[in-house]
Parts: sequence; structure tokens; C-alpha cells
Amino acid sequence: MTSLPTPILAPHPFGTEITEQQLIEKFEQCRLWEDRYRQLIGLAKKLPDLPDELKQQQIEISGCENRVWLGHQLLTENRLHFYGDSEGRIVKGLLAFILTTVERKTAEQVLQTPLTELFQQAGLEQQLSGSRLNGVKSLINAVQEIARSYQNCSY
Repeated sequence: MTSLPTPILAPHPFGTEITEQQLIEKFEQCRLWEDRYRQLIGLAKKLPDLPDELKQQQIEISGCENRVWLGHQLLTENRLHFYGDSEGRIVKGLLAFILTTVERKTAEQVLQTPLTELFQQAGLEQQLSGSRLNGVKSLINAVQEIARSYQNCSY
């Protein structure tokens, strides 16, 4: 008897339909902050709202300006699925940016992904307020902590 694959919690298009390379190219084409802002809003609109039953306190990230939830799930072949939501549109767009770069990677691949450098390459880091930048760093740290929790585990 074969087992059915685990259904994916809170599916989204990031990392599959919208790739890291497409994302970077789109942001590199933006010359003005307003264009990057519009890109973030567009990403936020493509990230489905997280159902209330998944907005649990244990996946809420502290250190962010707006409420942010970041969940995860182990898929086949030791790949990770990250999902989340935020009450703020810009923060939700920043979360979608992160999800695009880490979705369906192994823990080792996630830890090797230069998230901070990708934000710089996309021209986002220099435009964010100090508190929002701290929130992004909190999100990056949370993603890396999740990946570390799966690293060196036998599944």
C-alpha cells in the first residue's frame, strides 16, 4: 500500500510559479523606490491570507512592526515548505520575497541562501525604515532557525 503525500498547508505561488531569479530580475529593473514598493504590494496580493486556524501564537514572529506568522512543513525529499501572513501589506510583500527564495529547498540549501544579500541586490534594504529592517532580520533569523531545526535530523 502506498501512502498519500501530505497535503501542503497554505499553498502559495512563491518558489514554484514565481522563482527567485524572476523576482531578482523584476526588482533590478526598478529604478525608483516607488516601483519597488509597487512590486512588494503586488507580491503581497499574491500571497493568500492564512486561515485563522493557522495563525497560531507559536508561529508568530516577534520583532516585526506588524503581526507576522511564519509556519513550515517538511515535504518529500527533505524539502521545506514555508508559509505565512502579515497584517501589513509591505511586510506581507517582504515575507513573500523571503518565501520565494527559500520555498521547497532542503534545510542545507536554505541555510546557504544569502537572504540579506538578496535584499541588497533587489535594492530593498536601503529603502526600509530601521524598524522594518529589524523585522526583516527577525524573519530571516526565523527561517534560518527553522532550517537549523531540520538540519542533521534523520527523517
